[in-house]
Amino acid sequence: MNLLYQSTRSHAAPITASQAILKGLAEDGGLYVPESIPKLTLSLKELSTLTYQQAAYEVMKLYFTDFTEEELKSCIDNAYDEKFDTAEIAPVKEAGGLYYLELFHGSTIAFKDMALSILPHLLTTAAKKNNVTDEIVILTATSGDTGKAALAGFADVKGTRIIVFYPKDGVSPIQEKQMVTQKGDNAYVIGIEGNFDDAQNGVKAMFNNRQLAEDLKAKGYVFSSANSINIGRLVPQIVYYIYAYGNLLRKGVISEGEKINAAVPTGNFGNILAAFYAKQMGLPLDKLICASNENKVLFDFLETGIYNRKREFILTSSPSMDILISSNLERLIYLSSGKDSDKTLALMNSLTKEGEYEITKEMKGNITGVLGGYASESQTAELIKDLYEKEGYVIDTHTAVGASVYSRYKEKSQDANKAIIASTASPYKFTRSVMEAIDPKYGTMGDFELVDELSRISKVAVPAAIEEIRSAKVLHNRICRKDEMQKVVEEILK
Repeated sequence: MNLLYQSTRSHAAPITASQAILKGLAEDGGLYVPESIPKLTLSLKELSTLTYQQAAYEVMKLYFTDFTEEELKSCIDNAYDEKFDTAEIAPVKEAGGLYYLELFHGSTIAFKDMALSILPHLLTTAAKKNNVTDEIVILTATSGDTGKAALAGFADVKGTRIIVFYPKDGVSPIQEKQMVTQKGDNAYVIGIEGNFDDAQNGVKAMFNNRQLAEDLKAKGYVFSSANSINIGRLVPQIVYYIYAYGNLLRKGVISEGEKINAAVPTGNFGNILAAFYAKQMGLPLDKLICASNENKVLFDFLETGIYNRKREFILTSSPSMDILISSNLERLIYLSSGKDSDKTLALMNSLTKEGEYEITKEMKGNITGVLGGYASESQTAELIKDLYEKEGYVIDTHTAVGASVYSRYKEKSQDANKAIIASTASPYKFTRSVMEAIDPKYGTMGDFELVDELSRISKVAVPAAIEEIRSAKVLHNRICRKDEMQKVVEEILK
């Protein structure tokens, strides 16, 4: 059966998976969702015997039904190869009674690699399938990790250009260095004077500008997205939850069918939404813990049913989660409304115009098994220090948010389920925050001195992604105001 995709905001005719991947965002501003969430076709025991690549195929074939087996396997094999520094792709490490799903072994040492390693292959294959000859312009806003992972994925990919906007003062020094040193004749990186929400709003505005689309079409360009609003980003993220469950089952940590919990540090709600989809597919996930930092808009929403972005934007040590408009939540809102696109559109319009919306009690009741929690800066730092001192295991600030929130949930609820923590970035990506959490004395050291010290205390080799930027030349130094983003794109594309 061919699985089709529809917009969350209208009754427009559904389209194929490849068309949804190409478009990224629907013309009405909505996000594409599958008409139904498919069920797993292999038993959990069978899934536990698969390599990561095999698991990826078993998941993606259910969603990307207009891709041939040969096309999908080619995309998967090109994505999950030696660019990952472990053959497992996404290993699970036990520390302090929790199971850390390490999603940072790709080329840019963050979980975005898991999807952005394959998206360029899906996108270029989709273009061929749909006879698209226009040059594809990947337009992306990043809170730090998506940008570099997308740049690495699309650099010098024929028939594409990639333009990344990031908050100039809202990412870590390592994140910024990774982006501004990116090579590739088709790659452009621009810092904006504003925060991530400003960057994301600017990108969305360009996607929704029909006149701009027509002008670019006339010049042979078409927009697409590498953000998790693209279904080609979301589906690959489902894979690692299924693979992680199989990993625990294979090792004898859990028995077949045993329910486990998952704690996911998230700002844009994409990573935890992937876990939600995995649960709907039949994976025995029980509680999904949505972990926020001090920008706790998602926690407040899950507690009250009211989404309110009218609050102070706080810069934290987990900058990839410094987000007040969680785009992917729209997909969950759509499902909770009974797939009511009119209701979803009204709520999203309210968010745009009024800065908030409130879902009904019935909708809130439909969001079962998703719980919220948040960690303060001091709680995040305390967990990093405590885990290192007790277990010798060093985690980054985002992962620490997830672990901190889950530890307090477990203590309060006495939930006996085993739990995986989505470990979304290498500690090397946020070295200063991590090292100062372990011991304030590290505050006097330089960024790369800290890198070497982290390697010494963690007994983990410095990743290639960090080694290569030690002396890399800055290639992108453009900065613009948030109201100049479209002008910059038009200049790049002439």
